[in-house]
Amino acid sequence: MSAPRRLEGRLPSMSVDPFVADARGWTPVNSRLATVRRLVGLTLTVLVTLVAVIALAVGGFPELGFVALLVGLGVTGWLWWLIGRQVRAIGYSERTDDLLVVSGIVFRRLVLVPYGRMQLVDVRRGPLERYFGLATVQLHTAAATTDATIPGLRPEAAGRLRDQLAALGEQRSAGL
Repeated sequence: MSAPRRLEGRLPSMSVDPFVADARGWTPVNSRLATVRRLVGLTLTVLVTLVAVIALAVGGFPELGFVALLVGLGVTGWLWWLIGRQVRAIGYSERTDDLLVVSGIVFRRLVLVPYGRMQLVDVRRGPLERYFGLATVQLHTAAATTDATIPGLRPEAAGRLRDQLAALGEQRSAGL
């Protein structure tokens, strides 16, 4: 059996690990995204914990209310750590013909969006994102499986990316 031929130099940005970007590397999202997500997670866990503690105390099980409080604190601490890890795992890489978006810790996800397949570039800012100075860019294609979302961008970066992606998408789709 012959040895496999090397394709280096023949295909652009070919790598053994698909999660390794080209020479430009990954652009991370803003760390304020972790603060926004932690605030939402903290609000939900505090509400659920309070309801559980009050229900158990009123129902005649105050010792179980204390256990529910400890579980709520444990879940809050775990979510705090997990959200930080998740946000650090989100990034994107602008290449010549496509955009790569990576996310996930355990289940890594890599979405490759060819500029010529983009149909719509959407920029969103909810109330918390506005307060923390963030925006989300969402790319829509004809195939729903190649839609990509890049949360946690500064508004200036989101606007620049929107304009650049829209221009590249129109330029690349001209031949279709």
